[in-house]
Formats: sequence, structure tokens, C-alpha cells
Amino acid sequence: MSCVLIVDDDPAIRGMLVELLSDEGYETLVAGDGHSAVEIAKNHTPDVILMDLMLPVMDGASATRIIKTNPNTAAIRVIAMSAGANLRLLADNLPADGVVGKPFDLDALLADVAIQLRHSAAPEALHSSKHE
Repeated sequence: MSCVLIVDDDPAIRGMLVELLSDEGYETLVAGDGHSAVEIAKNHTPDVILMDLMLPVMDGASATRIIKTNPNTAAIRVIAMSAGANLRLLADNLPADGVVGKPFDLDALLADVAIQLRHSAAPEALHSSKHE
């Protein structure tokens, strides 16, 4: 089962995304700030992270950079989420694998998660075949 880490400081959005992704068969983890997201990524290695950019403690852009520069978490696919204007300002300098504007279309969000999972599956297949 694929695992998605949902990072958003809004409990209503987290809850809605947990319900949506759980209904689609995904395991979910949640974090309410960037620092917690980095720790969960290190300890649980989710397949995809839905990362809000506007977060307390540590913003999502900083958390994404930390995750992408750590060799143990760099392969995790990150989809940045933010209101359109914020996303346009930050997207060019963000090492995210995908971007989703808020408010988001749920079907498009699910499609983005599926696309990122397909991208993450190829390196895992190569990695596991080397160790068998």
C-alpha cells in the first residue's frame, strides 16, 4: 500500500485529504508544520508528500528543500500545495516534483498523486532488484 504524508496546518484540509486518500486505498500520515513533516519523512519514508507551503514552525518550501537534500529522503516525491499567487512566486525555486494550487480539484489531486507514485515506483524497482 502506498503511503502519502499530508502536511497542512488547517485541520479541516488535513481531515478531508485523509478521508479522500484513505477511500482511494492509500495509507496516510499527517503533519501540521514543516518541522514535523521533515521528521515524519525521515522516520516513515512515505511515497508521496502533499506539502502546503504556508506552514508554522518551518514553511513548506524549507521543509521540501531539507527533504530533497537528505540522501535518505531525497527520492520521496513532493507535491507542493498553496494558494495560486504563493505557488507562482515560489514554484521556480522549489525542488518539488509537482505543484497543486489551492483550492484544488480533488480528481486532479488524486491524478497528481498517482502520477508521482508511478515516477517513484521505477527507482524502487531498480533499487530492490540490486539487493535480491
